[in-house]
Order: sequence, then C-alpha cells, then structure tokens
Amino acid sequence: MRKNRGFTLIELLIVVAIIGIIAAIAIPNLLNAINRGRQKRSMADIRTVGTAVEAYAVDMAFYPTFGEGPIITGATITGNLEPTYVKTIPREDGWRTPFYAESESRFYTLASAARDKLLSGALSSYTQAITSDMDCDIAYSNGSFVQYPEGVQDDG
Repeated sequence: MRKNRGFTLIELLIVVAIIGIIAAIAIPNLLNAINRGRQKRSMADIRTVGTAVEAYAVDMAFYPTFGEGPIITGATITGNLEPTYVKTIPREDGWRTPFYAESESRFYTLASAARDKLLSGALSSYTQAITSDMDCDIAYSNGSFVQYPEGVQDDG
C-alpha cells in the first residue's frame, strides 16, 4: 500500500489564512514607514536649499530673488545657487512633486506639497505649525521650518 504524501486542503487553507493575517498587519505599517521616509527626505532636501539660500545671503547681504513657483522651472534660483552654494538643487520632494519657492530680497519660503501634491495656500501664508497628517505641506522660511511633521502621522 502506498502512503499518501503532501498537504491536505485544510492545512493549505490554514497556511494561506495565516499569511493573509500577517500581510494585513504588515502592509499598512510598511506604507506608513515609506511615507515617513518621504517626509524626512523632503525635509532634508528643503533644508539643503534653505542652507544654500542662507549662505548666499551671508555673502550678498540679501536673499536671492527668484519669484514664486515650482523650483523645477525656476532657472533664477538655480543660477543664483548652483554650483557655488549647492552642487545640485533638489527639484522634487519624496512624492516626486516639484518643490515650490518664493523669494524677495528680505524673505524666502520653500515648500513641499506633501503626499496630496496640493499646496494649502500661498507660500507667504504659512504660520508656525506642527503637523500630524501626511497630506499637510512642509514649509521652510528664512532659516527654519515653519510647518513640519512631528510625532505620529495620520494617514489622512
């Protein structure tokens, strides 16, 4: 008599159910970790551009004037800062959305539209705020963050 080898249907269903439960727990945490990484990358890139603008201001006694709009199309900002103050200006945030910039001789603001890819208003309208939502903009003005994520972030 031959001995049957292999798994029964019940055993296979139990294994598939266990894998499904593990995936249901792990995937949301993975997506949250990916978005937190994108936030941190965006903040680091904004800080890099901000540091370059501040270095320019130290040398010239005023901030570079580059108007308002996406950095990706802003030839003026790159002409003022590259390669003297920063080798290459980051043009996109962690979500592959262009950074936005506004500047006059006495102030500047840099912003990321974050996960929702929509700016919440004019760049000059940001006030000091700590955000707790992945969709909230990240803004840097005159040498420091004025709107930035901190703590546990809601998935919106």
